[in-house]
Amino acid sequence: MSSQDLNKSGQQKLIHLTTRGRKTGKLHTVELWFSLNGGKVYLSHEGEETDWMKNIRADEKVVFEIGGTRFNGKARHLDDPTEETAKVGLYEKYYGKASKEVIKDWFSLSKLVSIELLNVK
Repeated sequence: MSSQDLNKSGQQKLIHLTTRGRKTGKLHTVELWFSLNGGKVYLSHEGEETDWMKNIRADEKVVFEIGGTRFNGKARHLDDPTEETAKVGLYEKYYGKASKEVIKDWFSLSKLVSIELLNVK
């Protein structure tokens, strides 16, 4: 799939992310909110790392589906707590415009992940 296909999926509300289990090797799929910016997918989770986040640390290759279209990607944790692009995009997609202070507070306990497309045409 291409980055154009990905951009067409931006209005969808949910992503189905599949990772490979770091212990079992079995595929693990979760449904999440997401945003797109600059050809990347952004995800977040508040609190402790979940299985899908831990799985990404062990194997960065993921498969994800948005609006019935499947993509292959390479995921990574965004360790920079000031990653404003991801935070603003995620917040505004689901809640609308907000001040920097509101967004900073909303993501104060969150961890961010980005996914780049693999095999882009």
